[in-house]
Amino acid sequence: MTTPTRIAVIGCTHAGTAAILNMVKLYPEAEIHVFEKNDNISFLSCGIALHVGGVVKKAEDLFYASPEQLAKLGVMTHMRHEVLNVDTDAKQLDVKNSVTGETFTHSFDKLVVTTGSWPIIPKLDGIGLDNILLCKNYGHAQTIIEKAKEARRIAVIGAGYIGIELVEAFEALGKEVTLIDNMDRILYKYLDREFTDITERELTDKGVQLALGRTAQSFKGDPSGKVAAVVTNDGEFEADMVVLCIGFRPNTDLLRGQVDMLPNGAIIVDEYMRTSKPDVFAAGDSCAVRYNPTGAHAYIPLATNAVRMGTLVARNLMKPTVQYMGTQGTSGIKIYDYNIASTGLTETAATAAGLNVKQVTLQDHDRLEFMPTYEDVTLKVVYDADTGRILGAQVISKVDLTQSINTLSVCIQNGMTMDGLGFVDFFFQPHYNKPWNLLNQAGLQAV
Repeated sequence: MTTPTRIAVIGCTHAGTAAILNMVKLYPEAEIHVFEKNDNISFLSCGIALHVGGVVKKAEDLFYASPEQLAKLGVMTHMRHEVLNVDTDAKQLDVKNSVTGETFTHSFDKLVVTTGSWPIIPKLDGIGLDNILLCKNYGHAQTIIEKAKEARRIAVIGAGYIGIELVEAFEALGKEVTLIDNMDRILYKYLDREFTDITERELTDKGVQLALGRTAQSFKGDPSGKVAAVVTNDGEFEADMVVLCIGFRPNTDLLRGQVDMLPNGAIIVDEYMRTSKPDVFAAGDSCAVRYNPTGAHAYIPLATNAVRMGTLVARNLMKPTVQYMGTQGTSGIKIYDYNIASTGLTETAATAAGLNVKQVTLQDHDRLEFMPTYEDVTLKVVYDADTGRILGAQVISKVDLTQSINTLSVCIQNGMTMDGLGFVDFFFQPHYNKPWNLLNQAGLQAV
């Protein structure tokens, strides 16, 4: 690079941090400005439940970078600075210093939008009552910890990963916990019923009240202005603290009408992280990603996607260099003693999308029965009925076999069929598995 380029980055959590750290290395002569409306960066919100449950003692340990570190690298770090307006044609930002109230205009040559997502907040009566909380950033984590100390009955609305992890953490603290969701089972997006039945039994055995198939309609308060109950379409549930875990929406209002987006506001990027506007890149939870099982763009806000995309922004900023390989939405969760992971389409999602699929479900032991101990494992693989192409998989066991889902994620990404899966070379050692690996067995059963 012969001429220093002015690079502006809006937002600095996972994707933004990854982009900045890599741009510093690749373009040492560039002038990099990051604008972050909070006073911190790189907070791992997926660790909030671990902090609530006492596994992670200090929330500060959930940061993996700091503004001071970026400044030492030569990055112009503008903390507590909110971008009010973006003009992608004029290549200018209108910025407000939230501390002083000063506003100014900043020009750029390249723009990186990593504004992330924000929790969905339903417009319900009583939503403004005290002790109705969100779960996303460092401030939320601290508030949840403090409020939970005094709470006796806690309701969590939303039975996705974050909601389930919080429920387990609150139960471990001795709280009376109610889990409310409008679907008829938990983790609906990630697992089929065979798997959610197991996890629901585990939660109810621990005393968690499951209020599934119910939609929150309003909140009731006590005379002091604190929440007292959640009113649903089928019953009312007492709670002196409520955590909203309904989902996330892309935080992209700044670019609305300027770049191509999905109907929900997720920015559409190409395989080089370029938006539809020249010199404007985007990454992370503000974006749609190519979902390999279907080949279509989808909104899948995961930290893993974010760091990959942020890194690719840096690699492709000056010229197209490294292509994005797409995602399978691979994820995992630990619920009490159960290790669970999934990738790609569930059978439920594939059927809802009108795809012609088949599935193989194996229930076996993780290793040979002559060993002193062995555990039950359930593995399900979903595949295209016509071509045999693998489209998704799920696993659950008390022994940790979640890495098998990472393997199947690679299979999906590379277009492997069930025929091929049956004969992949996997090692055998009695301490770990059986002569026919579980994944081989799935492929063979489909054949």
